[in-house]
Amino acid sequence: MIDRLEALKARALEELAQIGDVPDLESWRVRYLGKRGALTQVLRGVGTLAPTDRPVVGQIANELKATLERELADKRAGLEAAARAQEIERERVDVTLPGRPIALGQKHVVTQVVDEIADIFRGMGFQIAVGPEVEWDYYNFEALNIPKDHPARDRWDTLYVGGQSRPGEVLLRTHTSPNQVRVMEKTRPPVRVIVPGKCYRYEAVDATHEWMFYQVEGLAVDESLTMADMKGTLTAFVHRMFGPERRLRLRCDYFPFVEPGAEVAIDCHVCHGAGCTLCKQTGWIEIMGAGMVHPKVLEGVGYDPSVYSGFAFGMGPERIAMLKYGIDDIRLFYGNDLRFLRQWK
Repeated sequence: MIDRLEALKARALEELAQIGDVPDLESWRVRYLGKRGALTQVLRGVGTLAPTDRPVVGQIANELKATLERELADKRAGLEAAARAQEIERERVDVTLPGRPIALGQKHVVTQVVDEIADIFRGMGFQIAVGPEVEWDYYNFEALNIPKDHPARDRWDTLYVGGQSRPGEVLLRTHTSPNQVRVMEKTRPPVRVIVPGKCYRYEAVDATHEWMFYQVEGLAVDESLTMADMKGTLTAFVHRMFGPERRLRLRCDYFPFVEPGAEVAIDCHVCHGAGCTLCKQTGWIEIMGAGMVHPKVLEGVGYDPSVYSGFAFGMGPERIAMLKYGIDDIRLFYGNDLRFLRQWK
C-alpha cells in the first residue's frame, strides 16, 4: 500500500509540473483529488489492512493528500499570475509611441463655395458683412421698397416669429438683402460689400428648393455707377468661378428693390449654348438676380439718388455648387449622408 502511495505521488507531481493552463489543472484535480480520484480509491482500501498497519498508512495517505492540495494551490496561483501578466502585457501602453492623430472634420461643400465666392469678391475690393437671421419686417421688406400692401410679398413665403404684442413684424429673413439697408445706414459711399448667410422660406422641399438655404448678397454704391460696372463685376466673378470661357447674359427681370432689374445667366457648360436637358434647351442657366439699386432704397438711407447710384445682386451658393460640381438634388447638401459630404475635402 505504501509503495502504491509513493508511486501515486510521483506520477501526480510529474503530471502537475507539465500542466500549463487552468482547465488542465482542474482535470488533474478531479483525476487525483476528486471523489472518484486515484487518492480516494487508495484511501478506501485502508480498511482492508491489518489493524497495526492502518495508522501508518493512513498518516502517509493524509500527508500525501495535503502535499497534493498544497502543490495544486501553488500551481493554480502561478498559472493565474501568469495569465494576469499576459493580460497586462496585451493592454500595456507604449508611451514611447507617437500619439494617434485626432480625426478632424472638413468644411461643408456649401461653406467651401461660400468661401470661394467671398474670396473672389474680396479680390475685387468688396468687404464681408453679416446681419441677423431673425429680422424686422421693416428691413426685410419695407426698406427694400416692398410695403405691406405690395403684391410682390406673395412671392416670399415668409416665416413669421415672435409673440402677440407685435404680430407680423418679426420674421426669419427671406433673403440677405436687408443688410443692404443696414450697411448703408451706417456707411457713407463708396460702399462695396457682400453679405453671405442663411435664409428661410416657407415652401415645399424638392430637388431644387429648400426651406433653409444660403444666399450671398452683393452691393456697390458710389458716384456714377452704371449697369456696365455691374456687368463687368459679375463677368469677372463668373470667369473666376466657372472658367474664362463662360459667357454672361443679362435679361430684364423684376425685383422691387432694383430698377432696372436683371436675370443673370451663363451659357450652359454641358452643351455650350446649343441646348440640352440641363438648360432646358435654352442654352443658358440662371445663376442670380441683379440690378441697379432703386432710388427709393437710396433715399430711405439718406443717400441722394441724384449723386449716388449702385448695383446689387443675390445668388444661392447651393445653386452655384450644383452647377460647379454637377449635383442634381439640393437635398443632398443637408441630408447628412457622409458618402456625399466626404467627396469634398
